Amino acid sequence: MRTVTAGLFTSVDGVVQDPFRFQYDSFDDELGAGMTTFMSCTDTVLLGRNSYAEWSEWWPAHPEDPFGQWINPIEKHVASTTLGDDLTWQNSTRIQGDVHDFVRQLKEQEGGSIAVCGSVTLVRSLLFAGLLDELQLMVHPAIAGSGRKLFEPTDPATRLRLVESTVTSRGNVVSTYAPRVD
Repeated sequence: MRTVTAGLFTSVDGVVQDPFRFQYDSFDDELGAGMTTFMSCTDTVLLGRNSYAEWSEWWPAHPEDPFGQWINPIEKHVASTTLGDDLTWQNSTRIQGDVHDFVRQLKEQEGGSIAVCGSVTLVRSLLFAGLLDELQLMVHPAIAGSGRKLFEPTDPATRLRLVESTVTSRGNVVSTYAPRVD
């Protein structure tokens, strides 16, 4: 069975929105190497509507960037009830029907890892539905002060287990969590 993994850049105060505001001086070679490893085993991406809207404007215009070289041609599935079916970013399709059912079926197909990129609402939805196999948080040594956080006060209490944690040369803490099964 394929795994679904989400990786999010976050500040010490838990902000995941617009990471360029707080990661610009702390992104280091170790984070780059980790992203390269992550990308090398991933062949399918899940995006929410907002991430699709932002990224489909940015990444096709930056094909020379290593992330652009990866994200542009990869298979992308977009969770949205408001976008039409004529998505213009190459290899993008809108998920038809229930997102959770779609992801369950996708996990049963042959292939590499499935990554949820950006898409905070989708990450939370898949986590609480028991469909997210790993959540990687890359905590930058900065306080963003404002912006959207991953979790909401109304989210259900959920236990996770730490799979791995490392500290990079610039003080980023990269922690990977998985659902805790008691």
